[in-house]
Amino acid sequence: MSLTDGYQMNNGLTIPKVGFGTWQAKDNEAKQSVLWALEAGYRHIDTAQGYNNEEEVGEAIKESGVPREEIFLTTKLHNKKHGYDNTVEALNDSLRKLDTDYLDLVLIHWPNPKYFRDNWKEANAESWKAMEEFVAAGKIKTLGVSNFLPHHLDALLETANIKPAVNQILLNPSEMQPDVVAYNTEHDIINEAYSPLGTGKIFDIDELKELAEKYDKTVAQLVLRWSLQHDFLPLPKTVTKERVFENADIFDFEINADDMKVIDGMTGRAGSATDPDTISF
Repeated sequence: MSLTDGYQMNNGLTIPKVGFGTWQAKDNEAKQSVLWALEAGYRHIDTAQGYNNEEEVGEAIKESGVPREEIFLTTKLHNKKHGYDNTVEALNDSLRKLDTDYLDLVLIHWPNPKYFRDNWKEANAESWKAMEEFVAAGKIKTLGVSNFLPHHLDALLETANIKPAVNQILLNPSEMQPDVVAYNTEHDIINEAYSPLGTGKIFDIDELKELAEKYDKTVAQLVLRWSLQHDFLPLPKTVTKERVFENADIFDFEINADDMKVIDGMTGRAGSATDPDTISF
């Protein structure tokens, strides 16, 4: 297995099994980290309209020398841009900022932002309709969601013509969201893991340090490998060059079943998922 190996999505296309995240990476940090990621062999780059770094990510892709068709590029719809007209405007804006003719994957970032709390179901349906039209026009290849719980997905599927291929959710040893993961798996939706390193909090767990030492790996490498062995798709994020390369070195070992159970038992040790129905943004 390598960074370019992929999962087959429910539309028949392939998504690389490990992506590179850019959340909280601003300006030159975002650009430089994506350049390092592409140098390290990542071919799956994840950004969002809400990250305010699409232009920098696009610049890095252009300057990397890696052909665009070799890169799987994801962005996400801003919480203020739900609804048909808003979504059309936002998607065209993302294409312009990322300086690309098409997007490999577009996600609705949150199912129930505060701006649409009274009509979230209708707003998501309208956004999805616009996104489906971009697929028909060849400007988007795959559609998905983020932070959706089963009741949000049930609502979306009432009107969707294209089934979501990906649900990007918080997944790490501290938060495994078993009900959401089971729903996604049952509906042939890939479980994509954001903050797979728990925004750094997992590094304070002594048992993980001991296990990492046992496998002669870093805690980050151990946890990313754990994610892959659960068939999750992790999106590690770092703006440190050494760690960009380090986090890619996760394919030369396997965690045994007993140690997987130990890691599975760390629920709540480094934070938990935010309730998407009560977010304040």
